[in-house]
Amino acid sequence: MKLVDDFLKYIRYELNLSACTVSAYEQDLKQLQQFLSPDENEFDPLSVTSGDLRAWIVNLDAHGIKARSIRRKEQAVRSFFQFLLKRGLVKSNPAAELELAKFKKPLPSYVRIDNMNALLDGDIDETDFKLVRDRLIIMMLYETGIRRAELIGLKDADVDVPKRELKVLGKRNKERVVPFGDELADAITAYRRLRSATIGLDRTERFFVRENGDELYASLVYRTVHSLLATVGGGRKLSPHVLRHTFASAMLNNGAELNSVKEILGHESLAATQIYTHITFSELKTNYKHAHPRALKKEVHYGSED
Repeated sequence: MKLVDDFLKYIRYELNLSACTVSAYEQDLKQLQQFLSPDENEFDPLSVTSGDLRAWIVNLDAHGIKARSIRRKEQAVRSFFQFLLKRGLVKSNPAAELELAKFKKPLPSYVRIDNMNALLDGDIDETDFKLVRDRLIIMMLYETGIRRAELIGLKDADVDVPKRELKVLGKRNKERVVPFGDELADAITAYRRLRSATIGLDRTERFFVRENGDELYASLVYRTVHSLLATVGGGRKLSPHVLRHTFASAMLNNGAELNSVKEILGHESLAATQIYTHITFSELKTNYKHAHPRALKKEVHYGSED
């Protein structure tokens, strides 16, 4: 449908939303159309009312759709009708009064520091390109907090060892500079030296490459992180994003300011970063219970009064 197609082009090319988000919104709007009018040719978004939308939401809930998914669908239709409103095609946004579905956000998973130390401090064959590269992948995700896609997209020129800085292209094509320390700098230098000897090139376009010089891909990075974290019992979830969570919680646990962590992670708002304060408080309570002699309630026997 033309209005939907125009909206999808708008959010993709003018708002610069990700292809994944655009695809999800397209499916959400198609589901709304199918609910209101099985015949696509009879669907008129300009005649949709708030009552129609509420009936759709009730139907989604009745079919067991999770609150997180319903919330995204509500946001999709709200954005769509706001688009129509801005273009003067509707007089009001029928989705504006929808109460967004609420859901309990689980705390992000993270890897304990002693497990990370065991993994990064272990001995490996320093002449094996794949082993050296894979450990550096873990180090970089853990010590900079960058996303998997950002790691894959790193260009060799973006990694500045003398300045101890990475230039990262994040969501919505926003660039940010991420600092790193001496340990990671030494590992980067060793990797570059071995990469040159293995591939036969002093420089490559992408910083991380495979043994044949080709760039990495998402599933390869996931498998690498998963298998290495599994060797030290990293936890229930063993993904690259868990290392981003681990970076954030480690920074906050060691006194970093919340706003500084926000900037390093590339979050749009503090709200996205504040969830890690719950991790650190949870860790604090756990440590207290294990460390303080009076933290755990002990069984006490009181004598009877005569």
